Amino acid sequence: MWTKLSATTVSEGERFDWFNDVVSHSLMPLVLASERSADFQAEAAALDLGAVQVSSFEYSHVRSRRTPALIRRGDPEQYQLSLLTRGRMWMSQCGVEAELAPGDMILWDTSHPFEADCRAGQGTLGALVVQLPRDALPLRAGRIDPLLGHRIGAESGMAAILAQFLSSLGTHGSACSPQELQRLGTVAVELSAAVLAQRVDAYGELPAEARARALRERIDAFIEDHLGDPGLTPGLIAAAHGISVRRLYLLFRDGSESVSATVRRRRLERCRADLARPELAGRPVHDIAARWCFGNAAAFSRAFREAYGISPTAFRRAAAQADPYGERSATRAEASFPTE
Repeated sequence: MWTKLSATTVSEGERFDWFNDVVSHSLMPLVLASERSADFQAEAAALDLGAVQVSSFEYSHVRSRRTPALIRRGDPEQYQLSLLTRGRMWMSQCGVEAELAPGDMILWDTSHPFEADCRAGQGTLGALVVQLPRDALPLRAGRIDPLLGHRIGAESGMAAILAQFLSSLGTHGSACSPQELQRLGTVAVELSAAVLAQRVDAYGELPAEARARALRERIDAFIEDHLGDPGLTPGLIAAAHGISVRRLYLLFRDGSESVSATVRRRRLERCRADLARPELAGRPVHDIAARWCFGNAAAFSRAFREAYGISPTAFRRAAAQADPYGERSATRAEASFPTE
């Protein structure tokens, strides 16, 4: 589970020093300075995934430096990959400078000096940091080092999938069992390696298992983005990823579901979410079913009852009674039924 820490647990005059200690113990020793040290605010959390740790930070303006003396004092010998979630920052390592905005990622090496600074006027800064032991990555250091200090955009492709994966850990990580967290640690390493390898044209150097895992993640993201497409078939999915249908089936063989079952389940989940949305209460059930490619109303009703033990109409009624004012509707971001 996430281990959470807050500066509100210490007195105002001690909060900046408290944050300095948290960063030094959870990431690495740094020299920190802040214009807001008198009224400093910070939250931190960590999730242990076995092979790696993911840390979450939100804090007031800070300038940080990693010096040769601090490296000699303590070095976890890690690559640390950060996803910026709030604010803007600047960072420099190995002669490379980068300006980062929310959604950007950056990689640094704890064994090299660096500097970083929050940009003024941006309020608090938020970031997720994946701590990757060097020996956990299936890439040689010489391959990775050219990426140090460079901005890694996460607008599309594997980088976008990694960013979504990291963000989802904040929402769902606490609900996972220790065994599931261990598996998620493997996913975090392999997705990170795939992103870095693509940036330096070294994807073919990854182990076959890591490439297969990365491909499966790409396919899962593709399915999620095309659930409303009635042409979403195994053939289309395979063609979009340059593989045969047989190869696609093999990727799903070790899981609990076939490709078609995965698509069907996710479409039912979208229907369920839409049926619970108060703003869609006037939409007929069959319209919502058709939006997610269930053309036969009777077949949809049977599939919904088999999945959730209740009819679509009864589920909608129960959801409305449990949430009469629609207070939870804003959190249902996964439901994307178009509105006029």
